[in-house]
Amino acid sequence: MLKLTKSLFKDNLFIIAIGITLGIAYLSLMQVPKTQLSFTSIDKVYHLFAYFTLTICWLFSFYKKPSIKFKIVIACIVYGIIIEVLQHTLTKYRTGDFYDVLANTVGIFLGMIVFNLFLKKIKVNSY
Repeated sequence: MLKLTKSLFKDNLFIIAIGITLGIAYLSLMQVPKTQLSFTSIDKVYHLFAYFTLTICWLFSFYKKPSIKFKIVIACIVYGIIIEVLQHTLTKYRTGDFYDVLANTVGIFLGMIVFNLFLKKIKVNSY
């Protein structure tokens, strides 16, 4: 079962990364229903987690091409900025926020760190 799961992720990681990219765009630009509950900072954790996941998926999609690792990180940062600008310009129900961009960027860098640690562990175990 573990082999099958590993094979599915390995063969479809690029498609999963595209899905996560589109999912973030959709969730970032859709109108969220108003609720009585108000959580001021929890959405920053959501941003961090979403962009951590985005970065990890894209990095693992191209893990055999280490030369584009930093291009992927820069692309994720630019994507996060574009989404925030689109929230500010295209919607009346969302606002672009500098702290969202900051949370996105922290998630991206955490994703890159975890990816690098994972690759280092794989290289150590393969010797």
